[in-house]
Amino acid sequence: MSAVLTPPSVPTTAPAGRFGGLLRAETHRLRARRFIQVLLGLAVLAWIAVTALGLLNYEKATPERLAAAQAQLQEQVEQNEIGRQQCLTDPSLPPDVPVDQLCGPPMTAEDMELSWFLDPTPYSLSEEGPGGAVSIAAATAVLTFLIGATFVGAEWSSRSMVALLFWETRRPRVMGAKIAVVAVATLLVGVATQLAWLATAGIWQAVAGDGVPLPDGFWSEMLATHGRGALLALFAGLLGFGLTNLVRNTGAALGVGFVYFAVVESAISGFRPTWQPWLLTTNAAGLVVPGGLELTIYTDEIDTQGNSVVIEHLVTNLQGGIVMGVVTAVVVGVGVVLFSRRDAQ
Repeated sequence: MSAVLTPPSVPTTAPAGRFGGLLRAETHRLRARRFIQVLLGLAVLAWIAVTALGLLNYEKATPERLAAAQAQLQEQVEQNEIGRQQCLTDPSLPPDVPVDQLCGPPMTAEDMELSWFLDPTPYSLSEEGPGGAVSIAAATAVLTFLIGATFVGAEWSSRSMVALLFWETRRPRVMGAKIAVVAVATLLVGVATQLAWLATAGIWQAVAGDGVPLPDGFWSEMLATHGRGALLALFAGLLGFGLTNLVRNTGAALGVGFVYFAVVESAISGFRPTWQPWLLTTNAAGLVVPGGLELTIYTDEIDTQGNSVVIEHLVTNLQGGIVMGVVTAVVVGVGVVLFSRRDAQ
């Protein structure tokens, strides 16, 4: 009677380390991406260049410059009044047309702004600060979209994604670590760019500002805009990651994004104008712009007077955040589900 040796059962899932180790590995992988390093380096150079250009194009309003501007403003008022009087005394004026319609109403110094006569103009933090934060948010969204896209796209193109699955076979765990790293990284980039803009605006105001006191509630609105701008950077980074994970190619993901923003949204705005409040760019702007984005939509409907029906719609900050969050969650979620089910080749 011979003994039969039964080999020990082999586990179907290879053991893996802790989730924290996976996070550290993904963080190192993101930081080591040369293209991401180049993008961040270019962003720093762009910030330095913008700050320097602002210092060259703005100039503080000294008492001498203000006095000269006030003199030019008064001269402009006098010249306009001379021209109006000549118009009023013109014998060829038709008697059945109101004088103000032909010659214009009297102009006073209150009808013009002193800043119109200052060249170069001083920087106004109260007027230009929030708008600059919105512009920086838009530029940062493009940057973080590229970061998220190239991070996972490089994984697929180099086939390191397949190699990683030999070490950690639990695919949702792998994708969860990558999503967490991209989310934190893009949020930090969004915060950093908003802080950079705040520093730039502060430098401009200190060196070449208009000296006008800031209105009540300015800082609360400004900081809220900064926060929403950082949130938009997070959404854009995750969208870039999720879209690239779906198509498994960075170039293809960028192509899809270009077609959507340049073609699809333009076509929708032209043929279905009432859908504009639900477009991604509209809601991205509605998320960041203080008070929301006001839309004036010209529809194909005709009212009783034969005029096109115009719809006024406010895309609030809340609507913009919800729409961007839902779209981001769907794109990323579908990518995770497909990654868990289909072959990683």
